[in-house]
Order: sequence, then C-alpha cells, then structure tokens
Amino acid sequence: MGRSPKQLRQLQQAMLKQVEAAQADLAAQEVTGTAGGGAVTVRCNGQQELVAVELDPQVLTEGAELVADLVLAAANDALTHSRALAARSMSQLLPPGLGGLGGAGGLGGR
Repeated sequence: MGRSPKQLRQLQQAMLKQVEAAQADLAAQEVTGTAGGGAVTVRCNGQQELVAVELDPQVLTEGAELVADLVLAAANDALTHSRALAARSMSQLLPPGLGGLGGAGGLGGR
C-alpha cells in the first residue's frame, strides 16, 4: 500500500532540509579558476557566485583588452568547477540510480 499524505509531507520536508543543508554547504565552499598561467585567479563559491579576483600586477601592463579576456577566461573556469561541485553535491541527494539526471535536475538553486 502507498504512503499516507502525512508520510509524504514528512518525506518532502526531510528532503527539503537536505537540499537546504547542501546549498548552505555549497555557499561555504570555494573553487578557483585561473588564466594566463596563473596571472589571473578567480574564486567562486558552490552557488556560482564570484567571490574574489586576483591579478598579478605584471599582467596590468599587457593592456585592458588582454586583462579583460584573462578575467573572463578565469571566471568561466571557476564557474565550470563550481557547477561540477554543485552537481556532485546535489546528486548525492538523489536515490540510487537517479544520479545522472543532468546536475540533479536543477536542484542546485540559482
């Protein structure tokens, strides 16, 4: 026999708490992206929010266009790492056999 509506609500609430805890954990984790052989470093948290940009002072002599390109490349690298971190974290919340639903079916928030 199936679960009662009360049991389903309890299950839903437990799952929501797990997702919220995972999202809080992701917000506290940081990943790094780099470009230009480390001349530009961007840090991003697990919720795909950029938290820091660091530039080697020597890269500033290369001109604004190159610096902008390097910042974009480093930011994209950091965001790629952040999305992978979020997908791994959220896939752990899924029942066995459902981990391949493309990044936890969008449960990662933002």
